[in-house]
Amino acid sequence: MSTPQLVVHHDKELMAQAAAARLITKIVDAQASRGAASVVLTGGRNGNGLLAALAAAPARDAVDWGRLDLWWGDERFLPEGDPERNVTQAREALLDSVPLDPERVHAMPASDGPYGTDVEAAAEAYAVELAKAAGPQDHGPVPSFDVLMLGVGPDTHVASLFPELPAVRETERTVVGVHGAPKPPPTRISLTLPAIRSAREVWLLAAGEDKAEAVAIALSGAGEIQAPAAGAYGRSRTLWLLDSAAASQLPRSLYPPASP
Repeated sequence: MSTPQLVVHHDKELMAQAAAARLITKIVDAQASRGAASVVLTGGRNGNGLLAALAAAPARDAVDWGRLDLWWGDERFLPEGDPERNVTQAREALLDSVPLDPERVHAMPASDGPYGTDVEAAAEAYAVELAKAAGPQDHGPVPSFDVLMLGVGPDTHVASLFPELPAVRETERTVVGVHGAPKPPPTRISLTLPAIRSAREVWLLAAGEDKAEAVAIALSGAGEIQAPAAGAYGRSRTLWLLDSAAASQLPRSLYPPASP
């Protein structure tokens, strides 16, 4: 378990731009050292804001997009192409504008895909896909992702792991179907905390006053069942990327001055 590190930016635009620059550097470094890189994307306004900032960054051309594996932390179990699906939004924000290898873009199944409306079968299929991508060096059923990004919800949820629901209590499986999510749509697919913790680095993104209480709770020592964000950490680094509004309820001693 890595100790959380905090970076606080003046506003959400600066946060997105700085996070995009940080991600480019991480991908380029991983490709230089291991030949390829793997990143887990997140949806929501902060995840999509980061992808849009990355699309606009001149340094994006430093990435060898053909040697990048993309995964998702969760997905809304909706038909392919639905505008509410994370992968649909990611394609619009970035993916359709860069030369990715389609075989290395690992979208979670849709509700009109080969598993139909059986979300449990769809989740198991994604777990199998992760296991196939894991190598001996990963020491487990998922790859050692270079960066796994998570948005933090106002209720402290991350991916589709909501407080007190069964998915956040899962300790064995790497991917689960989620039923009865408190925000629409109620049916989703999500990585579990054990899968999230396999990543080398976990980045938690939060911007806006509506996230301030959740950030304060998650960083105050709350338990992961009540505050799932508190249970999300990387093997080598856990990074909270915040804007000043999201950090506004934290003790001043806990976070550094705003970054440029």
